[in-house]
Amino acid sequence: WSQDELMAGAVRERGSLWRHLRATQPADRLAPLEELLRRADFTTPYRFLEAMLSGEMDGRRKLLLRLGEEARDPIEELLSAALNFESVATPTLQRFLDWFDRGDVEIKREADQPRGAVRVMTAHGAKGLQAPLVILADATADPSKSPKSFLLWKPDEYDQEAFPIFAPREAEKGGRLAKVVKAQEDSELEEHWRLFYVAATRAEERLVIAGALGPMAKGEAPASSWYAACARAFDALGSESEFYGIEPPAPVAPRKVEAAPPPERPALPAWARAPAPQEARPPRPLAPSSLGEDQVADPPPTPAMRVAAERGRLLHALFERLPSVAADKRAEAAERWLAGAGGVDDSALGSELVRAALAVTEEFADLFGPDSLGEAPIAAVVGDGVVVSGTVDRLVVTPERIRVVDFKTGRRAPTSLGDVPPYHLRQMAAYAAALGVIFPGRVIEAALLYTAGPVLHLLPPDLLAAHKPGFAPSEQSLASGA
Repeated sequence: WSQDELMAGAVRERGSLWRHLRATQPADRLAPLEELLRRADFTTPYRFLEAMLSGEMDGRRKLLLRLGEEARDPIEELLSAALNFESVATPTLQRFLDWFDRGDVEIKREADQPRGAVRVMTAHGAKGLQAPLVILADATADPSKSPKSFLLWKPDEYDQEAFPIFAPREAEKGGRLAKVVKAQEDSELEEHWRLFYVAATRAEERLVIAGALGPMAKGEAPASSWYAACARAFDALGSESEFYGIEPPAPVAPRKVEAAPPPERPALPAWARAPAPQEARPPRPLAPSSLGEDQVADPPPTPAMRVAAERGRLLHALFERLPSVAADKRAEAAERWLAGAGGVDDSALGSELVRAALAVTEEFADLFGPDSLGEAPIAAVVGDGVVVSGTVDRLVVTPERIRVVDFKTGRRAPTSLGDVPPYHLRQMAAYAAALGVIFPGRVIEAALLYTAGPVLHLLPPDLLAAHKPGFAPSEQSLASGA
């Protein structure tokens, strides 16, 4: 509603406000107000305020449109006060209004929040704010000439609050009344200088002190004005001053500047207009553990094959966990893990697995030392862009050499290198080639450890070279080579 509409709706001779509104306003105009009345008895203060600000009434947008961005802080502070009240008291609107009316709600604004706008405010309102440029536009006001319509007087024998009286004329000032007038003038002058300190300290980079002189000023600012006080202070400091006269400077016509001709745009090269070539398909990562004899699919696993695969999984898990256990406690730790997380109920199978794991870790202790890594992932590009990616069972890293070992947990172990399956050799050759890229300049040693013996077959470099990556498509089989 506009101010005129508020006056027309509120001013009446007699009767209640609602009766007057219903008699003078259309029903659709009163519908939002009736909705607010309906909500007032059944909703919390925060929901009531939020409905006015963000609901169909669109109060927040209308307030900011009318009052500017400066109104945003009070709006949000009012909502915060409503939330705080609801956390400490029964959240009724009547209680909130009483609490808010009796309280002291202080709105704090961020001093360093840039707004990109000119703010016009009093010195009181500028408390806590700062800006690069501050202009004191009314610094020539004389505090002694400000009109006073009343005084606050408290007689000596009166123990209540001071009460207002009309300000006396000059001829009426005398006795106690003269002291009251003098005390109030001193208090107002003290407030005048306190506000000057607040206003002058709001500037971060530049402070402009200005004002307009009245017809009775005779060309000089009043002695008690901010402007005069600053002028006296600058004179005492010996600062230089320049006088530009009392007439405003004549406007200066803008200088005509001829725009430079735009630079010539070079023609686009031919390659910029040609469609981009199709990107080459990235090489498919080669898993060395999946290199098999051919591409024929494996038959469905038999029960014996499932038992062998489970036995291999358990042995690999023991090889990964036992190196971190003291040697005299490995048997107990292996039995405990198999019976618990390993899920082995067969005591005979558990004992056989413990014996096999301990036999390997004791006979080949150097593979499980502090310089070794278990289940180590590796990846590298070897040969003609072949990506080798996999996880090695055991990796021993020293400054001079790299040793990679893969465990084979089958029931039978090859007695010589000639009996090692070719796909095991291709797997280890791929590992060795990848490690040669990852650790250039170090000797790469590859070995196969068959837990059935246990037997360790160290693979010579020439044997690995004969099976190194560079595989034909028919050799990149996914058949299992474990």
